[in-house]
Amino acid sequence: MTLKKHVTLGLSALALSVSLNAMAAEDPIKVGILHSLSGTMAISETVLKDTVEMLIEKQNAEGGVLGRQLEAVVVDPASDWPLFAEKARELLAQEKVDVIFGNWTSVSRKSVLPVVEELNGLLFYPVQYEGEESSENVFYTGAAPNQQAIPAVNYLMNDIGVERWVLAGTDYVYPRTTNKILETYLMDKGVAKEDIMINYTPFGHSDWQNIVSDIKRFGSAGKKTAVVSTINGDANVPFYRELGNQGISASDIPVVAFSVGEQELSGIDTGPLVGHLAAWNYFMSVDSDANYDFIDQWVAHTGDEEAVTNDPMEAHYIGFNMYIEAVKKAGTTDVDAVKDAIIGVTVPNLTGGYAAMMPNHHITKPVLIGEIQDNGQFSVVWETPSLVAGDAWSDYLPGSRDLIADWRKPMSCGTFNTKTGSCGASAGEMAAADE
Repeated sequence: MTLKKHVTLGLSALALSVSLNAMAAEDPIKVGILHSLSGTMAISETVLKDTVEMLIEKQNAEGGVLGRQLEAVVVDPASDWPLFAEKARELLAQEKVDVIFGNWTSVSRKSVLPVVEELNGLLFYPVQYEGEESSENVFYTGAAPNQQAIPAVNYLMNDIGVERWVLAGTDYVYPRTTNKILETYLMDKGVAKEDIMINYTPFGHSDWQNIVSDIKRFGSAGKKTAVVSTINGDANVPFYRELGNQGISASDIPVVAFSVGEQELSGIDTGPLVGHLAAWNYFMSVDSDANYDFIDQWVAHTGDEEAVTNDPMEAHYIGFNMYIEAVKKAGTTDVDAVKDAIIGVTVPNLTGGYAAMMPNHHITKPVLIGEIQDNGQFSVVWETPSLVAGDAWSDYLPGSRDLIADWRKPMSCGTFNTKTGSCGASAGEMAAADE
């Protein structure tokens, strides 16, 4: 072969390589969105799909990341927990998404968890949950119990003087585990077992008359009583309506909710609910420039001047920006590189401070307690003096208090037992054991 042919072939190969690299650089970063757009959880999850789409549009308008645009890949798991796993597999195995933002309920997350671990995906989970989990493939941007449930109970006990407790929840893993933690915590604080009432109802429960009557009767024993609510989804609407029907005001038996925010309140008459409480890490009423900018962006995106924002939307805002910063830091969307790069990443939150990704894949958050106003907003009545780091494993459960999670090398473990000095089962294995 002549030198000229060698040069020609060499140049052709170089041109092909440059062309393929250019095409690869131009391929979009595919962002999976795994939220229920139908079924009982659509009331809460649809706006989270819209939030991620808004964040993608904003990032693309700013030039994308690493010279690439982002593309939303939306699926509807329809409030069907096994379908969440199927849709997660579809996103990772067929659509080849680089990251997933999704889930609300813990039962849906536990369904997805073995899939994202098996296929080495990335999941950003934006909702408060029961803890007792830390996966190498999941980033928990919602609150752990020590960032919501425990501070809320402390507020009710210390500031309101509550002595009797109704733990009311939807019948699945998040309320049951959270209430197990709270029951242990309350009894450690000297609360008698007979002063704790626990009740669970199915998803979508609508007939609250007898249960609310029981709560009213339980609260008539002469001790200050409060309801700690882990009721999820559209069941909240008839629950709060029945409280109003039976004349239970916040001054009589205050309710502090962990799953009711501005979005859920937008569907009901909040007049009878004024004074009841919610514990979150963000409220739309927060006075900060970052929050006002976010609200303006949301109103423009929806075209609705009455559109509301809420805590899980902020969690997606934080998680999305953390992902973008980690991709920039890693210089790639490669999953393992992003997992390493994201620990320690710090981005603004919407309350005027910053959120940092901790080695246990949980983030730092302020804790706020808000009082429902007649306009469907919350007035902040209490907040932590500083940020609280999410705790993957509860200090109040015997099987958990010795566990820590640290995904930095060389430990790289979500279930490290400080007593035995060994790493336990993966989060996916533990999730399977819970089912």
